[in-house]
Amino acid sequence: MVRNPALVADFGKTSDDYAKYRPGFPESFFERLAAHAIGRPGQRILDLGTGTGTLARGLARRGASVTGLDPAPNQIAAAAALDAAAGVTVNYVVGRAEATGLAAGEFDVVVAGQCWHWFDSATALAEVTRLLKPDGRLVIGHFDWIPLPGNVVEATEQLIRAHNPAWRLFGGSGIYPQWAVDAGRAGYREMEIFAYDHAQPSTHEGWRGRIRASAGVGASLAPAAVTRFDAELATLLRARFPTEPLQVPHRVFALIAMRPRG
Repeated sequence: MVRNPALVADFGKTSDDYAKYRPGFPESFFERLAAHAIGRPGQRILDLGTGTGTLARGLARRGASVTGLDPAPNQIAAAAALDAAAGVTVNYVVGRAEATGLAAGEFDVVVAGQCWHWFDSATALAEVTRLLKPDGRLVIGHFDWIPLPGNVVEATEQLIRAHNPAWRLFGGSGIYPQWAVDAGRAGYREMEIFAYDHAQPSTHEGWRGRIRASAGVGASLAPAAVTRFDAELATLLRARFPTEPLQVPHRVFALIAMRPRG
């Protein structure tokens, strides 16, 4: 995925659907991070682009001391409500990844889940370097649906494109080699990458909600246009993919890198 200046996405417009229908990374992702000693009790972690806090909450459940940062106050409000229901505590801050306003050298780990493509990569990497402790690490993670010939993802992407020609985040593979290139140029080292496939079960209602909470629909279309899109998606699902739950192919990706020296 690359940033598209023609698409103006405000996820604060879709916070209700986002909170309900975007559960975030699967449990297996947190287990893999734990194998890299990420998410340990007491570890200070900053979650950039936290959204409704799915990644922050998962790390806080494991005992980490987590701060979540997002530019959308509605997203942070939804995150705090979900935290209260889950019985975990995360400190939230309104801000942007490129200029957080947070103190230097405060964090053991900085994570960014499902959001790095919205940042100016070079500027965000410089800010992460400032925020990390000398031996700190950066984690860039993604959990992407995968379009395959004839599957529900491909059909849904085609419908999004018909309703929102400015949307360009389609046809992805769920693999992001450019983030490693950018991190290497910024001096990050000891990089590790992992990726694996995960079938995410979803009801028709759940998939419709997940798509409403996406950049190409609820975060960028007018409310009336979202309603029209959602009705067409409901019709498409009944006609072409009637069996529930859907098994939606996803790919989990992560880049883990050590802070530059100095």
